[in-house]
Amino acid sequence: MLLVLTGVAVPEPVRAEEVLSLSAKSAVLMDASTGRILYTSNPDERLAMASTTKIMTALLTLEEAEKENKAVKITREMVQVEGSSMGLKEGNILSLWDLAAGMLAVSGNDAANSAAIAISGSKEAFAEKMNCKARELGMEHTNFVTPSGLDDEEHYSTARDMAILARNALENPEFAAIVSQPTIRVTYQSPEQSYVYTNHNKLLRMYEGCIGVKTGFTKKAGRCLVSAAERNGIRLVAVTLNAPDDWNDHMAMFDYGFSKTTAYTPDESACRISVPVVGGKAGTVFVKGEAGTPVSLLKEEEASLSRKVELPRFLYAGLKKGEIVGRVVYCAGNVEIASIPLKTETAVAFAKREKSLWEKICDWFAGLF
Repeated sequence: MLLVLTGVAVPEPVRAEEVLSLSAKSAVLMDASTGRILYTSNPDERLAMASTTKIMTALLTLEEAEKENKAVKITREMVQVEGSSMGLKEGNILSLWDLAAGMLAVSGNDAANSAAIAISGSKEAFAEKMNCKARELGMEHTNFVTPSGLDDEEHYSTARDMAILARNALENPEFAAIVSQPTIRVTYQSPEQSYVYTNHNKLLRMYEGCIGVKTGFTKKAGRCLVSAAERNGIRLVAVTLNAPDDWNDHMAMFDYGFSKTTAYTPDESACRISVPVVGGKAGTVFVKGEAGTPVSLLKEEEASLSRKVELPRFLYAGLKKGEIVGRVVYCAGNVEIASIPLKTETAVAFAKREKSLWEKICDWFAGLF
């Protein structure tokens, strides 16, 4: 059973009423710290997403590189692809990390193909890996067919799903580092040379606080853009699909989002609660909280934020120091926005059990022989 201590009751979250005038057929603005949607326009319509596909391709490539950043020898099959290119030639050798940088910065279809084949043996097998990751992330309306994002009737996503993908991809430090750079150096192992590529994402130079992530275009998909920006501890992710005026769409969404949100840092470092312990050498143990990381709130919600302590009425012996036994939950309306763990201050060992009278008599007789 949980002991639940509640704070002030909170009304339903304030909904944004303003309607932005965007060129996009589909759009989403997401608060990256909570995953909450701040603005939508046709968020779940299945559409082609062009080279924003490479967010997934690069994420999987960098996850593979973290295990082994192997050198990839470029084959003819890898570079037989139309569209944008980082300039790979048959026989070139470069690492998985450098391929990821090439596909993210200059949208190299050759880099995406090369990484896919190097990792999975074929583009088709890699697409299965992409779809498995999509399901893992909760992208419910997405299907990948190509690693590059070239058009295919069965290759589609939604603005909401692409926001989910970008939010998760930015948690990968290598991914975040690559997409945030206006220029990036890629090193070839054969021939030994390096190139500096300029990132296609103009928002890195146009919008203060922009930290990525990926552009895209095909005739079918139109202009597609997934971007992210940070200001004052708030990170927002914006997605537009089929948006003729995508740069201005994204700047308008970011301005709207930052005007509506504020950063809040939950702090439970002063929280210290005594909890009874059953069967322990000590009858109680103190549990304590800690400082949290910043999350964003709608400005209207800050004054009515709720706090709830979730903790068992008692604990059993055998506790380790620092063991998580409960949490403090912060909610804005019905939406959980933060959770701080409650950990034991000390270990509590099992108490030595007193022998029964019968056991003592048996021990006494055993000692006679």
